Amino acid sequence: MKHYTLFGNPVSHSKSPCMHNLAFLGLGEEALYTRTLLEDGTKLREVFFEQGLMGANVTVPHKEDALRACDEVDSFAMAVGAVNTIVRKGDKLHGYNTDALGFLKALQKFEKDIQTILILGAGGSAKAISVILREAGYDVTILNRSHARLESFKESGFATYTFEDFEATPYDLIVNSTSAGLEDNALPTPKTMLVELLSNAKASIDIIYGKATPFLQLSQNYNLPTKDGSDMLLYQGVLAFEKFTQGRYTFEEIEKYMKRAFI
Repeated sequence: MKHYTLFGNPVSHSKSPCMHNLAFLGLGEEALYTRTLLEDGTKLREVFFEQGLMGANVTVPHKEDALRACDEVDSFAMAVGAVNTIVRKGDKLHGYNTDALGFLKALQKFEKDIQTILILGAGGSAKAISVILREAGYDVTILNRSHARLESFKESGFATYTFEDFEATPYDLIVNSTSAGLEDNALPTPKTMLVELLSNAKASIDIIYGKATPFLQLSQNYNLPTKDGSDMLLYQGVLAFEKFTQGRYTFEEIEKYMKRAFI
């Protein structure tokens, strides 16, 4: 039986094992998908081979470590500097990023009247999302607590700000790509800043799923259409499964089973 896992910290909340195991079962694949709590991302490659894995997904905060753990990385994942899907081919690890396409598909099904987007946070998810959105024609700005993580975004030509130098202007969509609210009641920015942003926005998305985060609750106070990360998770999972199974199944065949994890 082939073994796949999700690396991250935390991972106990994740629906990925349920999604993938439902698809493996439904499609007749002899495979098992588990969770692996990984505190030190630099140990990812070592743990991957110790567990005898054939593939893995990677969630916060290890997506950049995952890129460094791979022998070969596809061009998009290299461009964004983050890997969320790893496939073993012989003794080599191949890295991909399915987060970005998953987010884009979810956004396009959610809200059509969007042009300007403010992404809160500058981690691996923000890198993937920002690049795919710009390629799709959106005007993207990045807002992060500190300067350090913004350097790669600046080098790629994005408008970037920290809390100290940011002056709120209207954006159509506000996206929380941070972990704020995942296991606490934190907001991704100071509340006064977020209130000003949300009061002038058309919609908001939090990539955290399965929870009405403080960010989404505050958004709803302004009667905004809101969306959590469930569809992004579903779609990136389908795309990862395609990689795991070398494209033997269509997107629709995989999605049919994975969607049952959200019922």
